[in-house]
Amino acid sequence: MGFLEKWTPSRDLDRFRREFDDLLERFNLDRDWLAPFRFDRQFFGDREPVAARPAFESFVEDGKFIVRTDLPGIDAKNVDIKVMGDLLTIKGSREEKSETKKADFFRREIRYGSFERSIPLPKGIKAEDLKATYCDGVLELSAPMPKEATPKEVKIQVEGREANA
Repeated sequence: MGFLEKWTPSRDLDRFRREFDDLLERFNLDRDWLAPFRFDRQFFGDREPVAARPAFESFVEDGKFIVRTDLPGIDAKNVDIKVMGDLLTIKGSREEKSETKKADFFRREIRYGSFERSIPLPKGIKAEDLKATYCDGVLELSAPMPKEATPKEVKIQVEGREANA
């Protein structure tokens, strides 16, 4: 059983254009007579995809604040990390290989293009203390956690009830 997929007219139109261009090329015909019939994506109400938001996790472990984000298939040179005030921003792009641009896909779930994610840093984390490592498609940022920002455990006292109730 197949999954439902949102129909985008521009995708079918692009596929039709590729097939038609191949046909024109095979018969050595000029394409200029098609110029008045060109439609762009806005004609069909399609919009360019917004920047992807990669999933991340952040936690404190052994006195360090750690942020991890999965960026599979993305070259580290295409990743930019910035801190402005207490906001950490990770952005970059995943480039589509030229041979896949011409492929006739049955399903396409991998996103190409730009991505961006911003998260607030705990108070006291300094940009110069952040260290970044990238291994097997996982970007990990770590910094020492300031003592004043370390979570403290508070015990809750329940009044008016017996402990066994």
